[in-house]
Amino acid sequence: MSVVLVINSGSSSLKYSLIDVAREAELASGLIERIGQDQGMVSHRVRVVAEPGQAAPAMLDATHSAEQAVADHDAAFALMLDQFAQHGPGLAQHPPVAVGHRVVHGGARFFEPTVITARVETDIDELSVLAPLHNPANLAGIRAARSAFPDVPHVAVFDTAFHQTLPAAAYTYAIDAATAREHRIRRYGFHGTSHKYVSEAAAAFLGREVRELRQLVFHLGNGASVTAVDAGRSVETSMGFTPLEGLVMGTRSGDIDPAVQLQLSRRAGMDADELDDLLNKRSGLLGLAGRSDMRDILAGRAAGEQAATLAYDVYIHRLRAYAGAYIAQLGGVDVISFTAGVGENAADVRADALATLGFLGLRVDPERNAARSHGIRRISADDSAVEVLVVPTDEELEIARQTISAG
Repeated sequence: MSVVLVINSGSSSLKYSLIDVAREAELASGLIERIGQDQGMVSHRVRVVAEPGQAAPAMLDATHSAEQAVADHDAAFALMLDQFAQHGPGLAQHPPVAVGHRVVHGGARFFEPTVITARVETDIDELSVLAPLHNPANLAGIRAARSAFPDVPHVAVFDTAFHQTLPAAAYTYAIDAATAREHRIRRYGFHGTSHKYVSEAAAAFLGREVRELRQLVFHLGNGASVTAVDAGRSVETSMGFTPLEGLVMGTRSGDIDPAVQLQLSRRAGMDADELDDLLNKRSGLLGLAGRSDMRDILAGRAAGEQAATLAYDVYIHRLRAYAGAYIAQLGGVDVISFTAGVGENAADVRADALATLGFLGLRVDPERNAARSHGIRRISADDSAVEVLVVPTDEELEIARQTISAG
């Protein structure tokens, strides 16, 4: 049994999954929140998985929740181990052969899953200058996990790694070259683990080799990005030096004239921290309509609210602009996939994003698009020249797969 413990460590949270990679089955998952605060919270979910050759069990998954103070990431790992001991599955019966860690930023240094050593820890720490909110938290989880599981390999899987295949023309900003080199200013891209998983899952669903396909993957959640994937390689992606660039998101502005920040600094007296807060936390759908959740935007639009309607129209306009640009970069497109919370669940968003692509012979089937399903499905019409899919992402499984491949 190839069981991998997958860790996603945030500044005040610890998300974990125990995955049987051979069966591609999640055995358990959990979330510990409010680390370092007065009252922490833990939720541990045990999945009931049928053994090979057996029928699916009638018993439902079980979730156990509790409130408990969690001082730091070491305490969070101790609490996680206690949840496995109390509620299962027992780690003695399902011992992890490796621990896989999500790390947000690998810079230009890490382009594949990497076994963690003291040197790798140092490199991740040094790259915190590029991701000051994420890499230090990822590193805290790595150190706590290596202490809790000292006898198995630990592997870092980087969000930026899939985009290391971007050509120089795609990742280079047109600013002074010496300044860019000194401060490592370039486009890195994010959501790479999801884009890799979805593009490969789409190819498998269609019974095609990934190297045969030109694909667009729309990862649309509270954070959102689109990637052009040519023959399994990322060749263009909407997020850039940070996850702020690109599409309109829940609270992020996406693309904006850089001179807007200069104007707000000069005329409104906003400093760097205030501009950061504005563009990352008070913009996007929230800034336009006062709500960051697409479900609320759709409800407001249906009720005739002007602000919600404008927010939706801006969101769709940006999706169409990127679709057209990336199809031009690819020289055509064979498959378009939607994933993540909005991409998997908002039929109107999918239909409207693609509504202007009829000239490619692309046709979305309205009934297929409106149908709900937990698995991967086709929503294009039978006579569509482009396959359009909804592909539920599974970043934890992808991290587990890459962990096994590296370990």
